[in-house]
Amino acid sequence: MIYTENAINILATKTYKGIGRAWIINNLKGNESVDTIVSLLNKKTKEDYPVTTDDFQKNTDRLQITLKKLEGFADGLVAIGDVNFPQFRGNVKNSEQPIFLFYRGDLTLLQATNKNIAVIGLLNPDSDTELIEKEVVTELVKNGATIISGLALGCDTIAHRQALNSNGKTIAILPSPLNNILPATNKELANEILTKNGLLITEYFEDANSKMELGGRYQERDRLQALFSDSIILSASYAKNDQGNDSGSRLAMEYALNYSIPRAVIYDPKLNSNNPKYDLSRQLIVEQKDITIINQKNLSETVKKINSIKPLLKNNQQIQSNLFN
Repeated sequence: MIYTENAINILATKTYKGIGRAWIINNLKGNESVDTIVSLLNKKTKEDYPVTTDDFQKNTDRLQITLKKLEGFADGLVAIGDVNFPQFRGNVKNSEQPIFLFYRGDLTLLQATNKNIAVIGLLNPDSDTELIEKEVVTELVKNGATIISGLALGCDTIAHRQALNSNGKTIAILPSPLNNILPATNKELANEILTKNGLLITEYFEDANSKMELGGRYQERDRLQALFSDSIILSASYAKNDQGNDSGSRLAMEYALNYSIPRAVIYDPKLNSNNPKYDLSRQLIVEQKDITIINQKNLSETVKKINSIKPLLKNNQQIQSNLFN
């Protein structure tokens, strides 16, 4: 497993009480000395004791022992400041920016020069939904896109598999460490993604301690789906309602809106108007008048349009001048 001294230092910094992503983004650029990190920590950390250089070094040593459990499961760890740390898309506030990633496979697929499109949706799609999603993914791959999704059952699985079946590449973003693929029933799919030169990434190196913590990780995964994509496409999903229904797809689409990532929905008003599995699509169409709508009639031209969008990168390195019209 490959990682730099910088990466393990960033990982160690995150373990101190009161230290989150925003603090790290605001205070560290990467590759600071341990003395510098320790000095900064002592101005902020909520630990009951002063942090010393020796304490910090012991912390990094413990982490490196823990990371040995990932040998054979992860290729590496990258963090802010590393030359190969991938650049996210969109306007993302500091508290939601990734600061490190564990990966297995081709990390270069996350480069800003790569056209990455997220395709997401619900766990129990209808056969008609599966059919049109496969056609959309096939067309995206034909036009040079790499498909991002979350390895979940249903629409995520369809997106990954169809990308592979179309001789394309795909990226799976996980809510779990790489030595514990979730859902377990998709371990074979995860291995196939790797065999066909794809990528698995996660922010986690240990299992969640509770269902509540795991639920939070799914939400964090949803944000990564948005910020590493040039565009995000909703296949189908229920909308949030007073009966307790909600979905990660809604959260991912909301993150995309907040980050100024272009959004699209697969929707046919004649076929899907009375289907509750398209409630979120209808809601988004009402809320965003210029959202792109993909269906059989406009499939080819709309996919080409989606693939032509330039990403909005951090620090205005490349400004996205035109969202979907």
